Amino acid sequence: MDLIAGCVGGASGVLVGHPFDTVKVRLQVQNVDKPRYRGTFHCFQSIVRKESAFGLYKGIGPPMMGLSFINAIVFGVQSKGMRLLGRDTPTNQFVTGAVAGALQCVVCCPMELAKTRLQMQSKSSKRLYRNSLDCLSHIYRHEGVRGVNRGMVTTLIRETPSFGVYFLTYDVLKRSLGCAPGDVGVIPKLLLAGGMSGIASWLVTYPADVIKSRLQADGVGGVNRYGGIADCVRQSVSKEGYMVFTRGLTSTLLRAFPVNAATLATYTLFLRYAQGVGAAGAHPPV
Repeated sequence: MDLIAGCVGGASGVLVGHPFDTVKVRLQVQNVDKPRYRGTFHCFQSIVRKESAFGLYKGIGPPMMGLSFINAIVFGVQSKGMRLLGRDTPTNQFVTGAVAGALQCVVCCPMELAKTRLQMQSKSSKRLYRNSLDCLSHIYRHEGVRGVNRGMVTTLIRETPSFGVYFLTYDVLKRSLGCAPGDVGVIPKLLLAGGMSGIASWLVTYPADVIKSRLQADGVGGVNRYGGIADCVRQSVSKEGYMVFTRGLTSTLLRAFPVNAATLATYTLFLRYAQGVGAAGAHPPV
C-alpha cells in the first residue's frame, strides 16, 4: 500500500513541479561568461517563447519512469524502518528518512542524469538524445557504468540528509498543526506541512544539488570542464563566488512548496482512504 500511495503522490508532485525543475537546471548550469538567462522569470519566459510550454516539460520521462522504484524505496523503507524501531519519534523519523534517501540514490542518480541532459537540449542546439532511454544508452556506450552513475556521490550527499529533514519536518508540522485523522480541515494542514517540509529539505542540501547538476551536465557536446567534485566546487567558487550555491534557488523553492504539498498530502490521504481512518491513524509516517 505504501508503494501505491507513494506512486500516486509522486506522480502528482512531478506534474506540478517539473517546469520549475527545468528552469532550475538551466540556471544552475548556464555559462557564467555568456549567460542566456537573467533570472528565474526570464528563463521561464524564454523557454516558453522559444520552445513552447512543452519545453518546460523536457526530461519529464525519467522522473515518471523512476517514480515507482523511487517511491517504493523511500516510503517502503521509511515505513518499515519506523515499524522496526517501534517508536514514532522525531529522531526516528529523521534516521529512517535518511536511510531511505540514501538507498533510493541507485535509481535517482541515473534518472536525474538523463533528466538533466534532456533539459539542457533546446531547439537551437543539436539534439543528442531522443528520449531518456536513448540518453542513458548513449552515455553507457561512451562512458560505461561509471558514466551512467555520474554524480552519485553528490546525489548521496544531497539525498541522505534531505529525506531525513523531509520526514522529520513533516512529522513535526503535522503534530503542531493537529492533523488528526477525521479532522475536517486536515487537507489545508497537510498541504502546508508537506510544502514546508519540501522547502526545509531543499534549503539544507541545495549547494550539493548545484554541484550535482553541474557534474551531470558536464560533457554535453563533448567538452568536460570538471575533474571531480572538488574541482567543480573550486572552479565554480573561483568564477562566480559563493553565491553560485544559490543559483536557481528561487525556482527551486517556488517548485518545492506545491510539489511536496501535493506529494505528501496525496500520499497521506490515499493511505487514509485505502486503510480507513483508524488504521491510517496508527501508520507511522502518515
